[in-house]
Amino acid sequence: MKFNALKTTVSALALMVVGTTTALAACDSVAMSDVGWTDITTTTATAKHVLEGLGYEVDVKVLSVPVTFASLESDDIDVFLGNWMPAQTSAITPYLESGEIEQINVNLEGTKYTLAVPTYTYEAGLQSYADIAKFAEELDRKIYGIEPGNEGNAYLVSLAEENKHGLEDFEVVESSEQGMLAQVARFYDDEEHVVFLGWEPHPMNANFSLKYLPGGEDFFGGEGVVHTVTRQGFSEECPNVGQLLANMDFTLEMENSIMGQILDDGADPDEATMEWLKANAGVLDTWLEGVTTKDGGDAKAAVTAHIGL
Repeated sequence: MKFNALKTTVSALALMVVGTTTALAACDSVAMSDVGWTDITTTTATAKHVLEGLGYEVDVKVLSVPVTFASLESDDIDVFLGNWMPAQTSAITPYLESGEIEQINVNLEGTKYTLAVPTYTYEAGLQSYADIAKFAEELDRKIYGIEPGNEGNAYLVSLAEENKHGLEDFEVVESSEQGMLAQVARFYDDEEHVVFLGWEPHPMNANFSLKYLPGGEDFFGGEGVVHTVTRQGFSEECPNVGQLLANMDFTLEMENSIMGQILDDGADPDEATMEWLKANAGVLDTWLEGVTTKDGGDAKAAVTAHIGL
């Protein structure tokens, strides 16, 4: 039997003695990972509002993807809403095979995640991974990635190390999402060539005219999905939260809209997601189906009151 590392010593000892799981004691709080991508910040903040409305305490930790998966394995966190597939297949498969991480829902469909270029670069002839080396001088032999430790960056580094597509002399520049996009914006404003990790949902697709490059399907796949994943046994220990997480599906339109407010307008993620919930409270009918408050009360009444409706 596994125990959430956030439980008190007294509760853990009591459960060990009786040999059973007491859902109420186990599920007063929910620990979530936010890997710092705006889309995951968006969905995590949205889920946090709903969970708090239901009476749960929510602890959001900012962790990298590898640390997130290790923390799910060690029960230091309970939930992660950002398992992008197939891009994270190699990173998560050992945990899925061991049963230490469980995929409980596909929360988003139709995602894209691979190298991208501005449309003017694409029209100049950089139209696939195989074309990148032809533009080595124009690109200053650089490919722009996101945060260090990200599995997408690691794949790009492997292409350079193994000289695939002639990328032996290329450097993968690791940065934050915001840092990478700021660099892309500087190139874009001057119509200079740049290649970088792009994805959808994200307002970059509205802010820049982009083309996604074929050639990385062995790692990134084509269009993908995002899974909600939990530590082993979480939905069984906390069935009410598990039901909510199984119900919570998002859309590209929703995420692009909220992310645009955060990235382009400087909105606070908590405030932007709260305003979206107020304007789109109809989603609660689906999200809260079969769900109660932590204490067994009316879920929709509690959540609507929490968000100010």
